[in-house]
Amino acid sequence: MGEKKIVIVGGGVAGAILAYTLQHQANVTLIDPKEYFEIPWASLRALVEPTFAERILSNHRDYFKKGELVVSSAVSISETEVVTEDGTRVTYDYLVIATGHSDPLPKTRAERLQQYKQGNEKIKSSNSILIVGGGPTGVELAAEIAVDFPEKKVTIVHKGSRLLEYIGTKASRKTLKWLKSKKVDVKLEQSVELDNNDDNNNSKIYETSSGERIEADSHFVCVGKPVGSAWLRETILKDDLDDEGRIKVDEYLRVKGKTNIFATGDITDVKEIKQGMFAHAHGLLVAKNLKVLIEGGGGKEQKLGTYKAQAPMSIVSLGRKSGVAQFPFMTILGRFPGMIKSGDLFVGKKRKELGLTP
Repeated sequence: MGEKKIVIVGGGVAGAILAYTLQHQANVTLIDPKEYFEIPWASLRALVEPTFAERILSNHRDYFKKGELVVSSAVSISETEVVTEDGTRVTYDYLVIATGHSDPLPKTRAERLQQYKQGNEKIKSSNSILIVGGGPTGVELAAEIAVDFPEKKVTIVHKGSRLLEYIGTKASRKTLKWLKSKKVDVKLEQSVELDNNDDNNNSKIYETSSGERIEADSHFVCVGKPVGSAWLRETILKDDLDDEGRIKVDEYLRVKGKTNIFATGDITDVKEIKQGMFAHAHGLLVAKNLKVLIEGGGGKEQKLGTYKAQAPMSIVSLGRKSGVAQFPFMTILGRFPGMIKSGDLFVGKKRKELGLTP
């Protein structure tokens, strides 16, 4: 009996912790279109502080030293193998799909660092900035800019009736109040056609859906990304996707009806907010369940750990010292949520979890 082959598709939060945890337990292959892992919730700080980007980007090889790394996108799967865009075929005994949301990022860490530098230069050289989208990304970016560059005029345009629609109304109200106190202009229930802006000297005029005109030197688009499952639509898992394209999983995070295929993170249909800390928990549970299955023995099904969807809990950082937190029992804004998340954005903790220096 050779080592069991585990293939992990996707090097995000769930995929990275799985690869790191299982590399000495089995023959692990990680398939990811980029050479590095990025701490996704810290990316907006890296735009206002480019040196921070150095800590949130780690080459997969820095934490995943033993297994195979295939730097390419998975394009298809069968009952026994995964095929990638560059023609590599990887056979598996167990497969984990962790492709999250599709977000085309550059292949190398150096190119991604360069993107952050360019984004930072764009912010620094603009007196006025338009942010399209008032979800967590748009709000955190507006807050980072408002705190680090208070002299810049920041406008958020959001098509929803409130900011941060994925959490409670109280958090939205507190966040709106905080942004207004920092002179951020928030326009709700409006959208912007980015192609139709007029150039006016160096600044551009953007027109909103209700006819308002916004002058801004530059813009950032912070709207939701599609689920990363389009590549599965013609495969053996085509009937395992829900209407939103998420993979239907059982309580063990196995694809429903399959015994050796798991899914983790944002791509699953687990009824909870899609966040990094939950994806991390998925990865740890699947790692544990794969160890149980590999070690075998009678009654192994009973030994599998189950996953319970987490209550809607979220912390949105507002600059370096403040934040808004929704816990199952209360919503608070201020220094306390800021202390939990905003100082280091959990970057040191996440690096330690992957065996890297904080």
